[in-house]
Amino acid sequence: MSGGARRLHWLGLIVRFIVSALVLMFVGYVVPGFAVLSFQWALFAAVVIAVLGMLIEALFGRRISPYGRGIVGFISGAVVLYVAQLFVPGMRVTILGALLASLVIGIIDLFVPTEFRRSSRD
Repeated sequence: MSGGARRLHWLGLIVRFIVSALVLMFVGYVVPGFAVLSFQWALFAAVVIAVLGMLIEALFGRRISPYGRGIVGFISGAVVLYVAQLFVPGMRVTILGALLASLVIGIIDLFVPTEFRRSSRD
């Protein structure tokens, strides 16, 4: 990867984390039982959620990951959101809040992709 391509890659990652943080803040305003106190905590939560999602995918495969489709992806996404609060001091999530947030984030992700996607070449 050349220097310019590497910079664009890092810029893309930073933009995705910022978009993810903004989505988390929006979800915090519209979903009861889900709260992220500040942009900094939302940004940290976006990183934690990405790492937890990658760990689940590494352990159980892509089908069960939060990036997966269907009910399994929805439930694992809710679990990731709920567990993330253990690592992010500015984040509070109830079980119902995690389920509703997973649903809302899934709907938002249809229009504004916030997750890291693998290309078909990987």
